[in-house]
Amino acid sequence: MVNLQQDKKEDEPRIKGINAFVLMFIIILVMSLLTYILPAGQYERVESNGRMIVDPESFQYINSNPIGFLEIFNSVHLGMLEGASIILFVFLFGGALGVMQKTGAIDSFIKVMASKFGKQEYVLIPILVLIFASLGTLIGSAEDTLVYIAIIIPLTMALGMDAITGFAIVMLGTLATGFTSGITNPFNIGVAQTIAELPMYSGMSYRIIVFIVFYSLTVLYIYRHAKKVKSDPSKGIYGKFKREESIKIDLDFKMSPRHLIALFVLLGNFVALIVGVIKYQWYISEIAGVFLLSSIIMSIICKIGPNKMAEGFISGARDMVEGALIIGFAQTILVITTNGGLIDTILHFVSNTVSVLPASINAIGMFLLQLCLNFLVPSGSGQAALTMPIMTPLADLIGVTRQTAVLAFQFGDGISNMVIPTSGVLLAGLAIAGIPFSKWFRWVFPYFLIQTGLAIVLLVIAHLINYGPF
Repeated sequence: MVNLQQDKKEDEPRIKGINAFVLMFIIILVMSLLTYILPAGQYERVESNGRMIVDPESFQYINSNPIGFLEIFNSVHLGMLEGASIILFVFLFGGALGVMQKTGAIDSFIKVMASKFGKQEYVLIPILVLIFASLGTLIGSAEDTLVYIAIIIPLTMALGMDAITGFAIVMLGTLATGFTSGITNPFNIGVAQTIAELPMYSGMSYRIIVFIVFYSLTVLYIYRHAKKVKSDPSKGIYGKFKREESIKIDLDFKMSPRHLIALFVLLGNFVALIVGVIKYQWYISEIAGVFLLSSIIMSIICKIGPNKMAEGFISGARDMVEGALIIGFAQTILVITTNGGLIDTILHFVSNTVSVLPASINAIGMFLLQLCLNFLVPSGSGQAALTMPIMTPLADLIGVTRQTAVLAFQFGDGISNMVIPTSGVLLAGLAIAGIPFSKWFRWVFPYFLIQTGLAIVLLVIAHLINYGPF
C-alpha cells in the first residue's frame, strides 16, 4: 500500500524515566513511613440516597496504627484483591479488543476512509480525526492505534502535508480528544465512576458536549498547520520520512463485505451498551460480557478460527498487564493509608485548606492536581485507582459533585498525555514517526494551553449546572 523510504539519520526520542511500578512502590514505602509520623484520624461515613458519604463535622483523631514491615508486602496482595473486579474487567476488555483487532475490520475501515478521501485533504482531516477520537472516547483505544501512524503519515505527505500532520491526527484524535472526553471509555471514565460509586457512564450528555468542543479544537489546530505546510513545505516536520520521496498510495482500496458487516456489529455493540447502561443499569460485568460477545461474533463473520481468536484474546489481555497491575498497586496505597488511619487525616487537612475557596475554584484545583499527577502515573486507569478514592470524599467535603470530580480527573489525565515525557504511547508513536520529543513539544504546547483553558471553562460550567447525578 505504501512505499516510503525512511531517513535513518533522524534520532528517535529516547527519554528514560522511572518505571511506574518502581514509583508506586516508593509511594507505598513513603505512605507506610508516614503512618509512624502523622496522626491517625477518622470521619464517620453515613448513608445518603444509597451511597456512603463523609460527615464533614465528624472528624476526630484516633490511636495510630503504624504499618509493620511485613504488612507492607502483605498489603500488595490485599490491594490486588480490592481492585480485583476492575483489574479483571481491564483484562477481559483488552482481550476482547485484541480479538477485534485480529479480524482486521478496524484496520480495513481506516484504509478505506483514507483511500476514499485521499484527494480531498481538507475533508480527510476532520474525518480521520473523528475516527480516531471515536476509538479513544468509546473503547479507550491507545496503544492499538500506533499501527495506523505508518499508514496515515504517508497519506498526509502524499497530499503535500508533513509527518506531524499525520501523527497529530492519530495522537490528538485518540488521546487529547478521545481520552479527555471519555464518553464511554472503560479505562478512565469506567474505572473512575466505579470508584466514585456513580452510575456507570452517567453524565454522558455533557461529555458529548466536551467531545464536540475538543474535537473542533483538534481539527482546527491540525488544519491550520496543514494549510501552512501546503503553502510552504519548508515549515513542515517530516521525522524519518523524506519529503522528496515519491509516495504511492492505493486509492482503490475496497473493504471486504465481511469487514463491513463486522463493523456494523461493533456499532451495534455501542448501541447495546448505551441502552443497557441507561435502561437496565448494566455495570462492568455486563459491559465486559457484551464486548466479549461482539468480538466473537465479529471473528465468526470474518472467518477467524478459534485458535486465532484465542491468540488475539491473549495478545490483547497481555497488552493490558501493566495498566491492570498498576490498579492493584494503587489500591495497595489505599489499603495502607486506610489501615494506617491516614486517608481521613489527609482529607481533613486538604478540605480545611481549600474550604475557604469557592467550589468552582476547588474543581479547577482538582484538575490541576490530576494534570501534575499524570506525569508520575500516566496510566488513566492507574491514576483513577490512585486518586479517586481521595478525590471522591474530598468532593463531598468541599461542595463539588462527584461527577465533576471525575470530569476533573478525565481532563487532567487526557490533556497531559500530549506533553509528558513519561507517556509510553506518546513516545512509542514519536519513535515510529521519527519525530524528536522536543520538536513535538514545541508544536503541541500551544494546543495544550488552549485545551487547558477550555477544560477550566468546562469545569466551571459543570459546577454551575451541578453536574451529576451527584
